Amino acid sequence: MKIGIISDTHGDAKAWEKAYNNYFHDADRILHAGDFLYHGPRNPMADGYGPAKLAQMINECEVPIVAAFGNCDSFVDTSVLDIPLADPYAFIEIDGRRIVVTHGHICESDAEKYALAKKLKADIFVSGHTHIGGIEKRGDTIFINPGSPSLSKRQDSRQTVALMENGEIKVMDLFTGETLDTMKY
Repeated sequence: MKIGIISDTHGDAKAWEKAYNNYFHDADRILHAGDFLYHGPRNPMADGYGPAKLAQMINECEVPIVAAFGNCDSFVDTSVLDIPLADPYAFIEIDGRRIVVTHGHICESDAEKYALAKKLKADIFVSGHTHIGGIEKRGDTIFINPGSPSLSKRQDSRQTVALMENGEIKVMDLFTGETLDTMKY
């Protein structure tokens, strides 16, 4: 099963289009960890900012999306989305693995994330919010942050998404496809 993982699109229609066309179009599911349409008052406006267009693309997406509500997601903005946003987290089981998807603004510290993952018996815990992608295993849980395809806060400014496929999770550069972090599961 192929799972696309994304977070913090912040209204960037061009970033979603690139992620979908290059990596997610043939996925079985897309997990979105929130901050869909609005750029947020602390973020610059992305070059591809087009929240109405992004909402349309998400609504027309043929791949089922499992989504969590982010701190920049307002009810008025997300009312234009035809997909449910779970708050504070979404839960799905795929291939016998319990996956929790949350934005990360409610449980920001590693300790809080680990406690929630343990409480929910998560095998995989997906969060965004920091705009910095990475993968790590703590205890029995793999923690994934796909970073941001639009407003990167990485030192190298690379825009990122993540994929789960064939027993491997990887965080990838949106533009080059280069794997920046990887882990077997």
